Amino acid sequence: MAGASPAAALDMWKLATDGYRLNFPESKVYPVKASKLLPTQIIKDVGKIDLIIASPECTSHSVAKGNKPRCDRSKETAFEVIRFAKVLKPRWIVVENVIQMQKWYRFSEWYEKMNDLGYQTKIAIFNAQNFDTPQSRRRLFIIGDLERIPVLPTPTGPTKKTVACSILGCGESKNEPWPFSPVNSPRRAKATLNRAKFAIKEIGAGTAFIMVYYSTDGAGGFQTLNRPLRTVTTLDRFAYVRPNCNGYEMRMLQPPELAAAMGFPSYHIWPESSRRDRIKLIGNAVCPPVMQSIISALTEGQE
Repeated sequence: MAGASPAAALDMWKLATDGYRLNFPESKVYPVKASKLLPTQIIKDVGKIDLIIASPECTSHSVAKGNKPRCDRSKETAFEVIRFAKVLKPRWIVVENVIQMQKWYRFSEWYEKMNDLGYQTKIAIFNAQNFDTPQSRRRLFIIGDLERIPVLPTPTGPTKKTVACSILGCGESKNEPWPFSPVNSPRRAKATLNRAKFAIKEIGAGTAFIMVYYSTDGAGGFQTLNRPLRTVTTLDRFAYVRPNCNGYEMRMLQPPELAAAMGFPSYHIWPESSRRDRIKLIGNAVCPPVMQSIISALTEGQE
């Protein structure tokens, strides 16, 4: 989307590498741990590269992990970026992660190592909704350039794309619409019913809305349809609730709708997988319009 030609990719998760191969069949894929791959092998296989885009493991940084134990080994995958950059020497590096990565006690050490390699760097936090993406998603980007101070993209401002106009119904067949079920069902958890009641009370009866079906998001557990979707995670958590003649009905947002919320182009090919894994793939991704803007800004005017 930014005019670059993907040369190689690395991921341990087979489904991720399967998806990569479907979209970039001419690219080399390494389905291994980063620590098990020699950077010299990449040079041997694909030659000199200009850019590294890296998303080190974020789970142990993220607030989404809650009170579960954190893993330092997971966080330290960020140092693989340094190891690869030291040998591959690309002109540009873009590292993406959750914003909590900055609170990691080794972040300053890691950042200094990036500068020690000769990269001029900038740290930025971008919200996807400011890059024409129908999702409110804040992420950390560390951007490096060997030859000059990195040029960052200029956010275009809050998008006019909303859940109602840019997400709902994406990928739905007119002949086989996605089914709804009654909100007030004996199988619903009490907490879920309470969130629905709270949302209806807050926004008024007879209005459709998005509800956080599982757990909560610390922001009331619902949102209106006239704004971008809240952050898409790796879990199936958003329900579309609408009034009907008997009260309210609901369905979960479907993978094509979540992909639209991330800003994926319609031509992106998804590998065959379970619903759960498809949502995990989507939630683990970087919003394409954001990365497109970053790479375009870095490479503008370059041959």
